[in-house]
Amino acid sequence: MTAARLLARTVRGIESVVAEEIRRRGLGRVERLGHREVWFRSADPGPEVLGLDCADDVFLVAAAVSGIGRDRSALRLLAEAAGNVPVEPLLALRQRCGGRPRWSTVDVSASFLGRRNYSRYDVEDAVGGPLAAAVGLPYHGRRGGVAPPPGGLSWRVTVADDRALVALRIAERPLHRRQYRQQTRAGSLHPPLAAAMVRLAQPHQGARLLDPCCGVGTIPVEAARTDPTLSIVGSDRDPASVTGAVANGAGTTVSWAVADAGRLPVATGSVDVVVSNPPWGQQVPPSGVLAQRPERFWRELRRVLRPGGRAVLLLPDANTWLPQAADAGMKLVDRRPVSLFGSHPEIVALEVAER
Repeated sequence: MTAARLLARTVRGIESVVAEEIRRRGLGRVERLGHREVWFRSADPGPEVLGLDCADDVFLVAAAVSGIGRDRSALRLLAEAAGNVPVEPLLALRQRCGGRPRWSTVDVSASFLGRRNYSRYDVEDAVGGPLAAAVGLPYHGRRGGVAPPPGGLSWRVTVADDRALVALRIAERPLHRRQYRQQTRAGSLHPPLAAAMVRLAQPHQGARLLDPCCGVGTIPVEAARTDPTLSIVGSDRDPASVTGAVANGAGTTVSWAVADAGRLPVATGSVDVVVSNPPWGQQVPPSGVLAQRPERFWRELRRVLRPGGRAVLLLPDANTWLPQAADAGMKLVDRRPVSLFGSHPEIVALEVAER
C-alpha cells in the first residue's frame, strides 16, 4: 500500500521535540516541520500514533491545496478539494490507527494566518458540506460558537500563505485532552508542553525528578507517563493544589508533598532533574518565601540538584530571571521561545557545573 501521510499539531516552539519523539518511537519518517506542524510518513501506521505525548493532536493528511488567496474565491477551491478527498480509504486507514468505526456527524475546525476576506467559519462550511455529503452524515457547523456533539468525524483545515491543508483527526478527541486530568486550576500547564519539558530535561532511567511548584501535578504525571522507572516528587505550597495533584496522579508512583519552593524539605544534591513551571505572577502569584525573596528559588534548585544535574523551567520573562540563576551557580544550556494561548514564555534549560 502507499505510505500514509500524517500530521502532528504542536505548541509553537516544540516542533523539533515532537519530531524527535516520532523518530524515537519509530512512528515514521519525518518529512518537514512547519508552524505548529510536523509532517511524517509511515508505511504501516497503527494505533501507536495516538501515543504521541508531546503532540496536541495527530491527523491523516487528506488534501494539500495551493493557490489559496485572500479573497473569497479561495472558498471555492477549498470546497473542490474537499469534494475530491478519497474518503473511504482515509476512513479505513483511520480505523487501523485506532479511530472509532462509527460516527454521528461531521465537523470541521479551521484556522489561518494573516488577514483574509473570509472567516474561519466560511472555511469550515465550505469544506464541511462536501465531506459530510461524502459520508452521508449531517454537517455540524461551529458558526455561532456551538460546539459539535461527541462522536463526530472531525476534520481540520489550516491555511498559511497560499497553501491549505485538509486533514482527518484520528482520535475522537484531541490528544492534549488527557484522561487523567480531572482537576485543574489557574496556571495549569498544557500537558503536551509539560511532556516536552520532561524530554528536554533528559532524565536517565531511574533518575530522581522534582517539580517544586507542581500545582495540580501535570509535570510529574507526564513524567510518570514518559518513564515509569523515574523516582518523581511533586510539591506545592498550596494544600488544595496538592490534593488535586493526588487525584490526577492516581495510579502513578509519584510522591506528593506540601512544601514551600523557597525552603524545600529535600536533601542537598539528591535530585537529578528539576522540571517546573514556577509562579512568577502571570496567572499564579508567588507566595511564601518566594513572595519576598524570589532569589531563594534559584538557590534551592542549586542546592538540591546533584553536580551535573539539569533544570528545565518555563519562564515568562527569561531575561529577568536568568541573572539570578547564574548568580546561584547555574549555567544556561538551552532556551526556546514557545507560544501558548497568546503568551510567549520560554523553556530554559540550566545545568549545575560538575565538581
